[in-house]
Amino acid sequence: MDHTITSKTLRQLARQVNPESNHKITKFAILGNRSTQFLSKFIQQSAKIQGIHAEIYESDYNQVEAEILNPHSALYQFQPQFVFVVHSLGKLRGDFYDLSLENKNDFNQSFLTQREMLCQTLLNHLSAHIILTNFELSFDGVFGNFANKTRAAFPNQLRRINTGLMDLAERISQVHILDIAAMGSLLGLSALQNPELYINADIPYVTDSEAKIAWEFVSMVSVIQGKFKKCLIMDLDNTLWGGIIGDDGMAGIQIGNLGIGKAFTEIQKWAKQLKERGIILAICSKNQENIAKEPFERHPEMVLKLDDIAVFVANWSNKADNIRYIQSVLNIGFDSMVFLDDNPAERALVRENLPEIEVPELPEDPAYYLPYLSSLNLFETNSFSGEDKIRNKQYQEEAKRKSTEETFIDMNDFLKSLNMQGEIRPFQEINVPRIAQLSQRSNQFNLRTVRYSEADILRIKGSSDYLHYEVSLNDKFGQYGLISLVILEKKNASTLFIDTWIMSCRVLKRGVENYVLNHLVEEARKLGFNRIWGEYLPTEKNEIVKDFYSELGFSLWENGVWELEVGGFVPLGHWIGE
Repeated sequence: MDHTITSKTLRQLARQVNPESNHKITKFAILGNRSTQFLSKFIQQSAKIQGIHAEIYESDYNQVEAEILNPHSALYQFQPQFVFVVHSLGKLRGDFYDLSLENKNDFNQSFLTQREMLCQTLLNHLSAHIILTNFELSFDGVFGNFANKTRAAFPNQLRRINTGLMDLAERISQVHILDIAAMGSLLGLSALQNPELYINADIPYVTDSEAKIAWEFVSMVSVIQGKFKKCLIMDLDNTLWGGIIGDDGMAGIQIGNLGIGKAFTEIQKWAKQLKERGIILAICSKNQENIAKEPFERHPEMVLKLDDIAVFVANWSNKADNIRYIQSVLNIGFDSMVFLDDNPAERALVRENLPEIEVPELPEDPAYYLPYLSSLNLFETNSFSGEDKIRNKQYQEEAKRKSTEETFIDMNDFLKSLNMQGEIRPFQEINVPRIAQLSQRSNQFNLRTVRYSEADILRIKGSSDYLHYEVSLNDKFGQYGLISLVILEKKNASTLFIDTWIMSCRVLKRGVENYVLNHLVEEARKLGFNRIWGEYLPTEKNEIVKDFYSELGFSLWENGVWELEVGGFVPLGHWIGE
């Protein structure tokens, strides 16, 4: 959604949304040592706009510790899935000023120890994610610039607290930080804070800033629930470089560290960082392909190279159709894509034909491209694993597979030609971040859409109540990596229940499901289980697996549960070796 978030835009957009009855309810709890009534209203509106059916519990004023430390509080009776703890900079500063000089040095540690204790207490009672706000940076003028050299100064302690909150979130996977400090830097303190509202109503921020905080909170929730951007599609002329490559030639395009070329270099560096983080990069340009590729291959000041691009499309077809082709190669949803183009007409064409795609309204002056795109926070995430670094390469390999597939008439001949090799093994500790990431991000091939954090995966891995398997695959084109996971719960001495079965869409129609089920049945036999139960819980995104169990030979049993008898199972065919 390409617009500035304000209280007015939230109200307007929320009125336009028809509530969806099939959305699962998500429970939010809001706790603060400041007034939260505006924030709560804006969270409700933001959730509605972002397709979340929210139920909100708002604690009484300044009752954070009382709610968390009382095991019988209304907070725990509500059983929220997300707890939002909002801090007041004014309260923090007041607590610091109340201390004697000799006690000020350890203020940050005392605050952080208390926050960690509260988070651990919450997690002892709830299966929830905790989102904490940090603090906008503050200059109080007591020590001037000498505040950077003494812990007796409040700005010094404040910076240490923000760093400590980052460390806390790094240690506890269910804890996340909503970055008020970054918001303050972006907007400026005068645009963020409202001293009059703070003094009279204990609401520290201007109304529009409260709306932005609410929007960011719900965006973080959406990402944790599996809604996020995966791909950046970019035009070339006047988007990644200045000028028109077909007219100006490689020597005439503007790029590098001089003049306006610097703006385009900065955009390329930003895109490169996104690629390193795991965002798929694609090119969609009206150009002759060999001319469009020439700067990537030969220009000495190009930051992006062809190896950074997963799918490169340059022709004279309309861009909406070319983006449809990119989507078919990547096999991800259009709502996972962001499209950058300097041309307003091209942006309008894509918006009209592919309304799910995010199309930012780039400024006319390229100098403002990067500041504007950075302010939109388009690529929110809640995880990062080593496999993210090689995602572009994996999709480049997938593009080669797709090109090869088109030369075959018979699908079995194509699958046989891939020379696939698979490995199925119990969860490995080194892969826990990637396993949790698959759980949190997979929407299409996800039979029950249960989300697990790293802590949840470690708990399951260490429990005798579950069997768990991770699946890796490679073929003649390269490594798919870890592409599937299965969690089986031991219901009783004879029955296993498929709690989770997730597979990356990159390996759809490769026979992986047959390969995995053969393994699951063999393991069940060895351990003395007679049957396997499965369940399909429909969502907006997982319709592709609605017939999954029937196609694999399961029989519908009762209450939507499917059953497979281990004893009568005949192994399914596939072309995956071990």
